[in-house]
Amino acid sequence: MASGSQHDWVYSFSFLETNLGYWVVDNRWWVIAATLLVALAAGSGMQHLSFNMDTRVFFGEENPQLQALEALENTYVKNYNVLYVVESRRGEIFDRNTLTALIELTESSWETPFSSRVDSITNFQHTYAAEDDLVVEDLVEDAASLADAELERVKAIALAEPLLVNRLVSPSGDVTAVNVNILLPGESADEVGQVAAFARQLADHIRQTYPDLNVYLTGALMIDAAFGEVTEDDMSTLVPIMFAVLLVITGLALRSVSGTLATMIVILLATGTALGTAASIGIALNAASGVAPTIILTLAVADSVHILVTMFHKIQEGKAKRDAIADSIKENLQPVFITSATTVIGFLSMNFSDAPPFRDLGNIVAVGIAAAFFYSVLLLPAAMAVLPVRARTTVDASRDRDKPCGPLADFVIRRRTPVFWLSLAASAVLAVGIARVELYDDFIEYFGEEYPVRRATDFMEQRLSGADVIEYSLDAGESGGINNPEYLRKIDEFANWYRQQPHVIHVDVMTDIMKRLNKNLHGDDTAWYRIPEQRDLAAQYLLLYEMSLPYGLDLNNQINVDKSATRMIVTLRDTTTIEQRKLEERGRVWLKENAPQSMYTHGSGLSIIWAYLSERNIKAMLVASFGALILISAILVVALRSVKHGLLSLAPNLAPALMAFGVWGLLVGQVGLGLSIIVSMTLGIVVDDTVHFLSKYLHARRERRMDAVEAVRHSFSTVGTAMWITTVALVAGFLILFFSGYRMNADMGLLTAITIVLALAMDFLLLPTLLMRMDGKGA
Repeated sequence: MASGSQHDWVYSFSFLETNLGYWVVDNRWWVIAATLLVALAAGSGMQHLSFNMDTRVFFGEENPQLQALEALENTYVKNYNVLYVVESRRGEIFDRNTLTALIELTESSWETPFSSRVDSITNFQHTYAAEDDLVVEDLVEDAASLADAELERVKAIALAEPLLVNRLVSPSGDVTAVNVNILLPGESADEVGQVAAFARQLADHIRQTYPDLNVYLTGALMIDAAFGEVTEDDMSTLVPIMFAVLLVITGLALRSVSGTLATMIVILLATGTALGTAASIGIALNAASGVAPTIILTLAVADSVHILVTMFHKIQEGKAKRDAIADSIKENLQPVFITSATTVIGFLSMNFSDAPPFRDLGNIVAVGIAAAFFYSVLLLPAAMAVLPVRARTTVDASRDRDKPCGPLADFVIRRRTPVFWLSLAASAVLAVGIARVELYDDFIEYFGEEYPVRRATDFMEQRLSGADVIEYSLDAGESGGINNPEYLRKIDEFANWYRQQPHVIHVDVMTDIMKRLNKNLHGDDTAWYRIPEQRDLAAQYLLLYEMSLPYGLDLNNQINVDKSATRMIVTLRDTTTIEQRKLEERGRVWLKENAPQSMYTHGSGLSIIWAYLSERNIKAMLVASFGALILISAILVVALRSVKHGLLSLAPNLAPALMAFGVWGLLVGQVGLGLSIIVSMTLGIVVDDTVHFLSKYLHARRERRMDAVEAVRHSFSTVGTAMWITTVALVAGFLILFFSGYRMNADMGLLTAITIVLALAMDFLLLPTLLMRMDGKGA
C-alpha cells in the first residue's frame, strides 16, 4: 500500500515536471498577471513595516533572567536611562564654569520627555549635622559665586562619597555624569526617538555654550535608539548595494539582458512578499531581523540561475524557446523544490532560538525563499517566454559545455583517491579549531565605532564607570525589615564582598546612606560611620532623611513599598559574558552560605540576561539543527529515491559548518549570539549545490545508464557552472553583511560566506569522490 502511494506520488510529480513548463509558456500572460497580483497583495503590507528599537526584543517572554529583571523593576523602578558623560578639557570639573554647566545640564534634563529622575554631583543630596538637626541639601548651588575654599570642600565631599565615585564622578575628578531615568508610557513607537532627539539637542547646546567641555551620550535608551538607527542604516545601504552586486554578477554570468531582468524581478518580488507578509502579521524589524531583505535577495537568485542556465543550454543545442523552457522546468523542478524546501526548513528551525529576533529572521527569510520558488517556476519562465532571448549566452554549444568545469572534473576523476583523503583530512584539521571557540558577547561592541553611542560608552568605561551591572532585590523577610541592624550588616558584608571581586568598579547599596546618616546624627563624627545598632534608630534616621528629600529624588528606586527589601546594583568594567556568569554564580554561593534564606536570590540585569542568552541559544539551536538535519535527510532520501545517496549527502552538508567554525576558532576564537544560529541557517543553504549535483548524477546513472565516473563528469558539465554562479552570488551577498554597522550581522555574514565557500569545495571535491568510491568498481 505504501509502495503504491509512493509510486503515485512519483508519477504525479513526474507528470508535473513534464507538463508544467509547457502550461506556463502556453498561459504566460495569465501566469504573469496572476503572480503579479499575488506579489502585489502580499507586498502591500510593507506600508505597515515598522522598526523595534528595544534591546529587550532579544529576550523571549519565557526567558527566566528577563522574568527576574521585570519582577525587580516592578518592585522598584526600571533602570532605563540617558547618561551624559562630561569631560573637562582643563582636567578638573570642580571649577565654577564646569559646575555651572552641570547645574544647567541637570536642571534642563528634567525637561526630557518622560523623565522621572535626574542625578548628578550638583543635585546630590548631601547631608550633615547642624547642632541637633539633619540638613539635606544639593551639594552644589550657585556655582558661579562659590569661593575657592567652597570649591575645595565640594570636591572633597564628592570624591569621598561611595555613592558618587566611579558612578557619577571619576576618582581623579576630571569626568562626571548626569543620569536621567526615563519611564516610557509605551503609547507610541516614536517615544525612544523623541527622548534621543531631545538628549542630542541638549548635549549640543552644552557643547556650544561651554566649549571647554566634551559631552558624550550613552545609557540604555541611547543604545536602544542606536539599535533602530543601525537597522535603518543597513536597510538603506546594504539592500541597494546587494541588489547592484547581484545585478552585476547575474548579468556577467548569464550575459542576457532578458534573463538578468527576469531574475531581478523575481528576487525583488520575493523580498517584497516576505517583508509585506511580516508586516501584515505584526512583525517589526530590528537590528537582527533587519538583514532579512539582504539574505532573501542573495538566496532567491539561485533558483532563477539554475533554471536559466539550463534553458540557455537547451537553446544552444538547437531547441525552440518553448521546448527549452519546458525542458529546463522538467530538469530543475525537483532539485529547485528540494533546495527551496531544505532552505526553508533550515530557517524555520530558527524558531527554536531563545532570541525572538532570530525567530523573526528565520520566518521572514523562509517566506521569501518559498516565494522565490513560486515566482521562479511560474513567473520566470512565463516572462522568458515573452521577453526576447539572444542566441549567444555564457554557455556555448554543447561541445563547449565542459569548458568552465571540464578541467576540474578531469582533475577530480583522475586524482580521486588523493582528493578524497585530502578532503577528509582538511575537514578534520579545520574542525579541530572548534576547540578554541569560546562564548563571548558584549552588546555594546556589536555597534561599530562609527556610532556615537559606541564611542561614548567606551569613553565612559575607560574614564568613569562600567557598562555592565548585576542587580539584586535583597529581601529582609518582613515588613519594615530593612531597618533591622542584622539585615543591614549582612547587606553591607555582601556589598563589601563584591567590592573585592575582580572587575567590580562600584556597588550602589542603601547601607552607605544609613552609615552616613548615623555619622551625621552623631555630630558628623567619622567614628560613627557604621550601621546603626538599634532598629528604631535606623527607622528614625531613614524616615527623617526621606522626609527631607525633594520631589523626584526619593528612595523608591532603592526601597520597596513596605520596606521589606532593598535594591543593590553592582557595576562591572571590562568583563566577558563568561566572567559575568561566574561572578553572579559566586554571588549566589555567598548568599547561600552567609546570608539568611530570605536574602537568597539570583542576580539580574540586562548584562546578566545577555551573559546567559548566548549559552541558552546555542543549546537550543543545536537541538534545532539536529531536528532540521533529520528532516532534511528524510526529504533527500525520498526525493532522490535512494537511502544510500540521501545519507551520503550528509557528509558534504555537515562538514562545511564544522570546518567554518574551526576556521573561526583559529582566526577569531570568540562566538557570540549572532553566530549561534549559523549551523541552522546554513544547513539548508549548503544543501542547494549538493542536491543539484546529486540530481544530475542520478539522472545520468538512471536515465542515461552512465557509470559513476561518467555520471560525475556529466554533473560537472551540466550543473558546475550554475554552482559557481550561485556560490559567487551567495558569498557576495553575505560578504555585503560584513559591512553592516552591527557586528552581530557582520560576523554572521562573514562566517556564512566562509561556510558557503567550504560547501562548494566539498561538493566539488569530497562529494564526487565519495560517489565514485561508493558506486564505482574500485576507486
